[in-house]
Amino acid sequence: MTDRYAEHRRIARDLGVDAIALVPGFNFERLYNAGFSSFERPMVIIIPAEGAPVALVPNLELLSFAALGFEGEVFDWRDQTGYSDAFAAMAAHLPLKSLAVEGQVMRVFVHHALATAWPGLRIIDAEKQISGLRLRKTPDEVAALTRAIRLSEAALAETVAAVKVGMTEREVESLLVAALFRNGAQGLAFGPIVAAAGNAAMPHAHARDVALRAGDALLIDFGGRKDGFAADITRTFFIGHADDRAHQVYDTVLRANLAGLAVTRAGISAHEIDDAVISVLEASPFADYIRTKTGHGLGRDVHEAPYIMRGNHEILAAGTVYTNEPGLYIPDEIGVRIEDDVLVTEGGYISLTEYPKDLTVIG
Repeated sequence: MTDRYAEHRRIARDLGVDAIALVPGFNFERLYNAGFSSFERPMVIIIPAEGAPVALVPNLELLSFAALGFEGEVFDWRDQTGYSDAFAAMAAHLPLKSLAVEGQVMRVFVHHALATAWPGLRIIDAEKQISGLRLRKTPDEVAALTRAIRLSEAALAETVAAVKVGMTEREVESLLVAALFRNGAQGLAFGPIVAAAGNAAMPHAHARDVALRAGDALLIDFGGRKDGFAADITRTFFIGHADDRAHQVYDTVLRANLAGLAVTRAGISAHEIDDAVISVLEASPFADYIRTKTGHGLGRDVHEAPYIMRGNHEILAAGTVYTNEPGLYIPDEIGVRIEDDVLVTEGGYISLTEYPKDLTVIG
């Protein structure tokens, strides 16, 4: 039988630790094709370099956990009695001197519970190595990503067709969320960004009860989630009309986006893509309004490795998916961002995002 923990055991051996710990999150979901919400309740899987794994599971999740076909000993606990005894029993069952954990995912109180259960335990951060298993997408994973993107694009088309002068940002956001679920989303990739005019100059703006006016830029950054994978798309529209300055800003961002695509291929570094993109923005009259790097990896998580920025010389392999999302953000005036989800191939790239990028006037 195939050992589904082989990759994690290899990481443990490469790092010179006794085991790998996983908690609910995207690495957990990749391994078991199932997710759990922890809230205040710790759940931990420990995968030793050799031997059967062990699990600490809240008692109320035992039936759901049983569906995973877990191969090792399970230590459960109840809210009324707490989890300390379960951690102690797990430690007695599986002696450890060193453990690698997900540094960006494991919560501090779980870390402390592990350290208490195994006195003297050496705990290291292996976020890069563990999450790195998600870097190269399989054909099935690309297909799931594509489904999330297609339903998101359909929702965007429905939404912008309904936008009118006088609507508020919040009203547009509500239309978008409803359209996502109507088109088959199983959840939101993240809380959508719907921002107009000067609000769009804040890269992570929140929708307001402010009416859209003719001439406003309307930035929409959003994504639906499907079959465990997330879309992440941004398009910037103009309400009623776009003046010459708006055209200049938009054209600059679009040229930067296309420059990034032009250099994308397997074997290029994240640094090189970002440099191609940012160089276009820097050479424009709007160089003072660059706020962000080019993008980030995309998959089960909305933001994952690789991070497309200068200084990151990580080489992109075929099967990597990243976001190409240059933007310009002029305070109190306008924000423009154009974001595609891009699959790296041996010969170049495939843009999984197909929604048009030409400057578009709506409303």
